[in-house]
Amino acid sequence: MLYTTPKNTDEYIANFSSEVQLVLQLLRRAIKEAVPDAMETISYKMPAFKFHGILVYYAAYKKHIGFYALPTAHTKFQKELSSYKIGKGSVQFPLDKPLPLALIKKMVIFRAEENFSKSLK
Repeated sequence: MLYTTPKNTDEYIANFSSEVQLVLQLLRRAIKEAVPDAMETISYKMPAFKFHGILVYYAAYKKHIGFYALPTAHTKFQKELSSYKIGKGSVQFPLDKPLPLALIKKMVIFRAEENFSKSLK
């Protein structure tokens, strides 16, 4: 993980090997496809997307991609995430296995709907 704050997502991704860059770009594209109106940002020194508040964060590590869809999405998709190492607000997708892109998109859409409904209150 980077110890300096990148200026943008492209700069963040450029700091990794070509293999990890490819995985990060796949994840980035899946998030954009799920919520096209989401805005990219850097938060906590990692890429994030905003849509009526923070949607998700993600980061590359030595052996996995950390995906942070906040506790609500992890609780909602607990069964689908059971084969991955998870924490209260994080899930680890191993770099040596394909990303579960369909599941990631469902989680991102869930978070977008959650944020949008909160914004109406």
